[in-house]
Amino acid sequence: MHQSSFPMDNEIMSSRTLNAPAGVVFRAFSEPAHLKNWWGPAGFTNTFEEFDFRPGGRWKFIMHGPDKGNYQNECIFSEIVSPRLITWDRLSKPLFRMELSFVDIAPGKTKFVFRMIFKTAEECDKLKDFVMDKNEENFDRLEDELIKMTAL
Repeated sequence: MHQSSFPMDNEIMSSRTLNAPAGVVFRAFSEPAHLKNWWGPAGFTNTFEEFDFRPGGRWKFIMHGPDKGNYQNECIFSEIVSPRLITWDRLSKPLFRMELSFVDIAPGKTKFVFRMIFKTAEECDKLKDFVMDKNEENFDRLEDELIKMTAL
């Protein structure tokens, strides 16, 4: 199930029900060996420079576009509650707070939510149309990674 909404004018929220327990979905993010395989839109690859997965820790990486372009990203983790919540603030543009939530909704099923919170509605509006499709591509890639993880 795919859902997208705009709960407030400065937020973008995307969610998907995944066929994996919350703990496995959480691991897909918290373990760089898995995260690098699915993070980003279709066709992107990642080079992680730093992944200090703790509150106050940095996540620095380069997203390599499928056609051209390398996109430097830097974030600081602000809250981690295993296996329920991961929150970080982007230090590279576009600036926003990202909240990932993991909710067990049935045995082996997790509602996974991306919530992007911008300082202003104007900043949010600049990205809204673009981000919704890219988040869906990200979820597609995550589903592929979860299949690999649960097949082990």
